[in-house]
Formats: sequence, C-alpha cells, structure tokens
Amino acid sequence: MQLSDFDFDLPEELIATRPARPRSSARLLVADGASIHDQVVTDLVNWLRPGDRLVLNDTRVIPARLSGIRRRTSAQGETEAKIEVTLLEPRADGTWAALVKPLKKIKEGEEVRFSDELTASLESKEDGQGHLRFNLSGDDFDAALNVAGAMPLPPYIAAKRPADAQDHDDYQTVWARNTGAVAAPTASLHFDDALLALLRAKGVEFSHVTLHVGAGTFLPVKVDDITTHKMHGEWGQVSQAVVDEITATKAAGGRVIPVGTTALRLIETAAQDGELKAYEGVTDIFIYPGFEFHVADALMTNFHLPKSTLMMLVAALVGHDPILDIYDHAIAAKYRFFSYGDASLLIPPPRK
Repeated sequence: MQLSDFDFDLPEELIATRPARPRSSARLLVADGASIHDQVVTDLVNWLRPGDRLVLNDTRVIPARLSGIRRRTSAQGETEAKIEVTLLEPRADGTWAALVKPLKKIKEGEEVRFSDELTASLESKEDGQGHLRFNLSGDDFDAALNVAGAMPLPPYIAAKRPADAQDHDDYQTVWARNTGAVAAPTASLHFDDALLALLRAKGVEFSHVTLHVGAGTFLPVKVDDITTHKMHGEWGQVSQAVVDEITATKAAGGRVIPVGTTALRLIETAAQDGELKAYEGVTDIFIYPGFEFHVADALMTNFHLPKSTLMMLVAALVGHDPILDIYDHAIAAKYRFFSYGDASLLIPPPRK
C-alpha cells in the first residue's frame, strides 16, 4: 500500500485547539459495520453491553516542555541565551534524552536554569538529541517539573497557541497514574467520573495497561511504500491480571475494546503469537491493512492525521475504503479532529 492511500483533505478549522467541556460532551461517531451514527460520548453507554471490557492506558503525561536560560562567561563578559527543551524519555544512566533548541549553541557541561529549584547540565549530544542530567530526582524532580514545565501539546496545537495552566488538566486522563508519557492517550480524555460511573452501572468492566506515549507518535511517515516504515519504540506493560481479565471476558462472550490506539497497540503486541500473555518492554508494532487482530474487537479513538500510522491502524481494523467513508462523513458533519477533538467508536464485523 502507498502513503497516498491514506491521504484526505482536512479543513484547517476542524483542528481542535481546546477540548469539549465537560469531557464527555464531545461528539461520538459510531461506525457499526456499514452504518454510521452521530452521537455524543455519553451515548457510549448505549453502545456497550454488560460484560464488555474497556482497556485503558493509565500512563501519566509529564509537563515535558521547559524554557530555560544558559549563562556563559567569556572574554566579552557574562552572556545569557534562551534554551527550549522537550523531554523525551529517561535513560538508564539517569539522564534524560531531550530535544534541545538550539542544540548547536550549548556546550557539554553547561548548565541550564529552568527555575529557582530546577537546573540541568548537558552531558552529551547524540543523534540530534541532548542528554541532560537534572539536579533533582524522584519526587523532588516531579514536583519541580510540575511547576516549571508546560504540557507537551502536539505540534498542530502548539503551532496555534502555547500550552497554559488549563492544559495541565485538559491533557491528562482522569485515571492517569504511571508517570512517563510525553503525549496523551487522547481518546481517554473524553472520560470523566460521571461517565465511568454510568458504564460501571451498565456492567462494563475495565482493565488498565501502561504505554508511555513518546514524541515519536507525531513523526510523519516519509516513505511511499508504507511497509518499509520503521515505527518508534515505546515502553509498555500488560500485567498477568489484565491477561486473566481479558481472557475471562472473551470466554464469557464479551467484547474487548481498547480506548485509544496506544492501548490497542500494546495488547496486540502482547498477543503477537496468537495468545495474549503478560508483557513488559518496548513495542514498535506497526499496524496497517492486512494485520491480524488477536484481541481487539472494536476501538474507541479520535480522528487522526492524514497519512499517519494511526490512520493506517484504523484502516486495518475496519477496512481501507470504509475508513475513508467514515472520515468523509466526519468532515462533512464537522467533527473536530486530533488530540482535543471528537471521538469515534469503530465496531468492525465480528472476526470469523
């Protein structure tokens, strides 16, 4: 398949820069087989059945965008320069891999001050990234980062407005608990406590997995032959308890429905040999048409970028032509797109 097979024209005004409030009031496109229904997220309770299981990604987004000052003393005296940092992931040696702008101007060993409490020194440069060692660790680091950092909004939102205090709440799920993501599992942003209570009362069950979403999720596909695309790696974990829960749901005739592509990618990674097993490690699974799904029976997800790996994933689930029809409907009906946009519930025909 070619990259152009996953392209479509998206009006700029349909890119959401703020979420719906309350969260569960966002619109929900339900594609059930060949039929399309215009709903709102609270209607999810009408489409799920007692015994269905939602798989939720409980990763917690860190405020990974930092603005700092580098001071340098030279023959001309002391000079200052602004440094912009986006944290990517912690490394085994205790440093953080980060995008640093301008990376060329900062020298190894130099210190950058982000606040009165938080500083970092550049230990090395590799593959266009800087490796930073912070002056704090553990809970002290988390507390200082929460004060100094801004939420790492996706590029298509950040280009329209800067992150602000409201994003600390808006860009975090209500069940976030395992810190480590630099992008949110955005389909999960539509859930609030009231909706969760309604679903529990309906008999819907929940399982939590962890996939720390990386900045690579926003990298464009640069090859025409999509089968040659190399996915970025992200750390994830599926516990034995979750395996047992999903297995029991399947045995009882319930459906397993990941909330978000991250949860789907992780549970399908854990079932690559056809049987779901406990999993911990890095996944770089690439799901595109022709992929054989072993666990997911449906998917709740937002509307994705043209020519993105996520567009390829949803096409794998429901079919290439059907997903283009779904997106044509969404655009005509003015659904809001991307991370802060509306949602879809994609229910393909049962697998044989």
